[in-house]
Amino acid sequence: MEKHLHIICFDVPYPVDHGGYFDLFYKLVALHQQGIRIHLHCFEHKRPQQSELEQYCVEVNYYPRQCGHKGFSHKLPYIVSSRTNATLEDRLLKDSHPILLEGVQCTYLLHDERFNNRKMILRLFNVEYKYYKQLFHSSNSLFHKMYYLNESRLLKRYEESIANKSLILTLSDQDTNTYRKEFGAKQVATLPVFLPYTQISAPEGVGCFCLYHGNLSVPENEAAAIWLMKKVFNDLRIPLVIAGKSPSSRLQRIAGKTKNACVVADPSEQEMQDMIGKAQINILPSFNVTGVKLKLLNALFNGRHCLVNEATVQSTGLEPACHIGTNATAFKSQIVQLYRQPFAEEEIRLRKSLLLSTFDNKQNAQRLIQWIF
Repeated sequence: MEKHLHIICFDVPYPVDHGGYFDLFYKLVALHQQGIRIHLHCFEHKRPQQSELEQYCVEVNYYPRQCGHKGFSHKLPYIVSSRTNATLEDRLLKDSHPILLEGVQCTYLLHDERFNNRKMILRLFNVEYKYYKQLFHSSNSLFHKMYYLNESRLLKRYEESIANKSLILTLSDQDTNTYRKEFGAKQVATLPVFLPYTQISAPEGVGCFCLYHGNLSVPENEAAAIWLMKKVFNDLRIPLVIAGKSPSSRLQRIAGKTKNACVVADPSEQEMQDMIGKAQINILPSFNVTGVKLKLLNALFNGRHCLVNEATVQSTGLEPACHIGTNATAFKSQIVQLYRQPFAEEEIRLRKSLLLSTFDNKQNAQRLIQWIF
């Protein structure tokens, strides 16, 4: 008997050019490989429609996101209220297939009485109110600070209201525990992120630069890159490459004044993977303790030494595969030590034991199917 599943995505999940799209896209692929008949629904804003998705889905439907003042609500978080659509709701009501909600952003249906008896599963990517609180702290714009703080306030109340309306599948044990303890969620479990990596491709030997990579338009990532240039590489004679999407003129200006630092703006996926593999140290400090750091997983699967701070690896179980610095001085010391230290086979074996059994797309798709059906 065929198994049909509606999946509602907060954005168009292809191309996979940002960490937030890894789980969305590679979950589609894994479920398709298990024979699930997927009816995909995407909210569309700046990312165009993609024919690639039709390879994995019975149908792909697109809905405009209500941006700007049209999407604002005094009661609902903007990320939720801007993703409501009557056509989507009518389409879903034509059958009784289960619905996978990709992110808190897509949970408006949980408050619609017409879906009270419908099997729905929420895939949680962050404890969103905490994530927006972190964005508030890392933003330099007063307008953005006001928006992030208000959104965080609305999200805390909203996330508590949905905590027991469906089965919730988080990306990390940390988020599972938060929903259990803080919001009283009774049906919540951890399902690891779906990834494109099936083996450890980290090269042995010595690379030729240090790399920080990420979406540089995200305030937290820009702040981390600036911290590295001003506090860590300010007096090191070791090259630092900062690579990612949409670097600001401010970031590029600071890099221009920092000896041995450069910015690679908007590299292709292939160029980014090439840099990760050639770097001697992937340096990934974070000022945000929420969610799973996809760029860290990318570096562990495909790069040599990984240097992080405690916030990057907190409650991930990945600590043994990383070098951890607590402050700028510790980062400097570890960089000097690791820059000439060959990456060896024993470290690859450690990563295999830590990563391959946890991030197994086939195994995790089968677990998800059991939860849904």
